[in-house]
Amino acid sequence: MYSFARPLLFSLDAERAHELTLRSLDTAYRLGTTPLLAPRIAPLPTRALGLEFPNPVGLAAGLDKNGAHIDALFALGFGFVEIGTITPRPQAGNPRPRMFRLPAHQAVINRMGFNNDGVDVLVRNVERARDRRGVLGINIGKNKDTPNEQALDDYVACMDKVYPLADYITVNISSPNTAGLRELQEENALRQLVAGVRERQEQLAARHGRRVPVLVKVAPDLSERDIDAAARVLGELQVDGVIATNTTIDRSAVVGDRRANEAGGLSGAPLLDQSTVVLRRLRARLPEAVPLIGVGGITCGADAVAKMAAGASLVQCYSGLVFRGPALVSECVEAIRRRREAPSGGAVEPLR
Repeated sequence: MYSFARPLLFSLDAERAHELTLRSLDTAYRLGTTPLLAPRIAPLPTRALGLEFPNPVGLAAGLDKNGAHIDALFALGFGFVEIGTITPRPQAGNPRPRMFRLPAHQAVINRMGFNNDGVDVLVRNVERARDRRGVLGINIGKNKDTPNEQALDDYVACMDKVYPLADYITVNISSPNTAGLRELQEENALRQLVAGVRERQEQLAARHGRRVPVLVKVAPDLSERDIDAAARVLGELQVDGVIATNTTIDRSAVVGDRRANEAGGLSGAPLLDQSTVVLRRLRARLPEAVPLIGVGGITCGADAVAKMAAGASLVQCYSGLVFRGPALVSECVEAIRRRREAPSGGAVEPLR
């Protein structure tokens, strides 16, 4: 059905189409017609982060910033859904228009700027969700007017409120759309921030009697030296996992497109190779006990398999859904299933 709806959606402003899609998914969920949009997905149990996932294909953060559509999104067959990025206080984000499609490249540029209704609204939305069929991640950030020197306060404030509701928490320090945010990936700043986050994580684990994994999401634009430094810090501080990667500011893959010079982060097919290079280098340098989630450029099942081959335990998609629709989820699950079941020296590949 998505092939019929896509021309209508593409006739609209990208952000308006985004909002219409979410409302339509909610309606389909309430009416019980989601199976008409998304094929049924047989389970592909996957263990990572100390959690059990129905399948290893998830929704990346950004689609549902306020956690208002959790039930409808899980109904599409995702093994996990990551909501956010959320900040302590509501903020409007950057002026519209701030999201642009590049159809010739199966790409999207956005400069949303962490637009969200604030962590308290997200908490209420999560509490109302009744049909969590998989693992729920909550992605947290800092408000744009919070200086980097005080960024830890914002991350901790969000952690305190979402911890009881999250299956895992992602610390987003890699969006290109909040001025100065990516500076938190510099080695000394990263060490200070993550150390503070890890300290609060252990305090919250003792308080709530359960340990919620905390992951860090990194950018694809890091140099090899910066990747190595980040891996060193994250390994030493024993983070629970790393998500590689966020969107890119590089435009080399879309030169000549009329939208190429729009400010913001580029996602979709052009990001695949760049994000996978970062993923592979992180896998080589992080302790094996630290799992990776591969995200960036997945537009078909083969792309998901490429992330797994590069060292991912789980994968996420977002922009690919804009061009492929919900069928992308089942295609990725089935491609990973075939890879897992393929003979490898006469043995089935074990779960990561």
